[in-house]
Amino acid sequence: MRILYFDIDSLRADHLGCYGYHRATSPNIDALARDGVRFSQCHVSDAPCLPSRTSLFTGRFGIHSGLVNHGGAAAELHPEGANRGFFSALSRASWMSCLRRQGLRTATVSSFGERHSAWHWYAGFNETMNCGGGGLEIADEVERLACAWIEREQTDNWFLHVNFWDPHTPYNTPESFGHPFADEPLPAWYTPEVLARHRAGCGPHSAREVPGFDDRWAYAQPWPRQPHVIDTLADARRMFDGYDTGVRYADRAIGRVLAALARRGWLEDTWIVVSADHGENLGELNIYGDHQTADTITSRVPLIIRPPSAGRDQAGRTDDSLLYQNDLAATLVELAGGSVPAGWDGRSFAPRFREGRPAQLRDQLVLSQMAWSCQRAVRWANWLCLRSYHDGYHDFPEFMLFDVAADPHLQCDLSPTRGDLTAWAAQQLEHWHREMMASAAHTSDPLETVLAEGGPYHTRGELPAYLERLATTGRPDCARRLAARHPQAPVRRA
Repeated sequence: MRILYFDIDSLRADHLGCYGYHRATSPNIDALARDGVRFSQCHVSDAPCLPSRTSLFTGRFGIHSGLVNHGGAAAELHPEGANRGFFSALSRASWMSCLRRQGLRTATVSSFGERHSAWHWYAGFNETMNCGGGGLEIADEVERLACAWIEREQTDNWFLHVNFWDPHTPYNTPESFGHPFADEPLPAWYTPEVLARHRAGCGPHSAREVPGFDDRWAYAQPWPRQPHVIDTLADARRMFDGYDTGVRYADRAIGRVLAALARRGWLEDTWIVVSADHGENLGELNIYGDHQTADTITSRVPLIIRPPSAGRDQAGRTDDSLLYQNDLAATLVELAGGSVPAGWDGRSFAPRFREGRPAQLRDQLVLSQMAWSCQRAVRWANWLCLRSYHDGYHDFPEFMLFDVAADPHLQCDLSPTRGDLTAWAAQQLEHWHREMMASAAHTSDPLETVLAEGGPYHTRGELPAYLERLATTGRPDCARRLAARHPQAPVRRA
């Protein structure tokens, strides 16, 4: 069995042609979707990067693994303590360890582990290849390593993880690639009225602070494809075009890796999977070029599975089942002939996939974010209800409710008029929390750890200076509301 997994950082499902996008961002990915199965409602359980990939590769939700943040105590897995044996639970039950037990040689082309000091993430890989760019490498560099691996690999059973970063902010596709979307319209939902609301609002990576909490990039170089403020629709165009060009650039590299596979005679008989670690807010909830929420913009990811030629009778099928991304890990373990480890939260839909039927594992999902804001959300039917325990300095209310079918870009909060649905979702969160903690190895919810440490890692210590910026940039009301909501916000240490 051969499995090639394309993991494209920050890739939104709705910015791919096969998911209905109006721009031609993804011809190679679209071709894989035509030959395979497209899952329309796959979500990561824990966003963003470090919690997401940890959940996928451990098979466990962050509330169970303990890893939900990008820094602090909750950026590490819970220690096993006295019960740890000579081999850790991770070494026995990571996704890659499960595949190795089925005879697959496992390899990754990714700088992710180094970028996030996610040393646990390497568990079970036979071979790791790191471009050394810390996530700033472009697709060409990743592609070269992936193609070289395919050319020299001698085994017939393998799993290759190829991690492209190009849609991740800052958008750094080479200028020589040109501007493929310069003459195409912006998405219809993004209007002058939306921009005006955003410029009056606040929060890191909002319209007037695209690089973070101010309008200055932390990097030494400017990024010509990405603005530092969104003053006009032309600025917004640079943001959308920069992101979409990154998607197109990664898609081109995918085509070249597939060509290398074809040269080995392996293309038709290899399982090919396309997904992402999270999406990317491009103005939704006044967040530009980042992934700070537990909503359907940050948490929903593409999932395309193109089976070998023998399973091509499913070509072009769409599965609308609600899924967690770690259900993919469980499914591939079973398709490889293994068993899903006890303690995994991911569930396999392998039997139904083989039969060409929808996965239908769950009626609802609970989505989490703890690195930029502290949120949990319930996703069910056409609805998304977000609960904010820490607003990430975006001035979010405690609850927000959206009809994601009618309002996919989250422009209209319905919680004031649909208190019945908001109350129902709050109750579901409580039920989920009790169930998760009852099956947890530790007595503390990592959400409580994050809040006790002063909130999400990326916001700690930022508020005092940000309140001054809001006051001096014509947004005193925002400053007053944030100061009232966070009277004891920590000051960043030197």
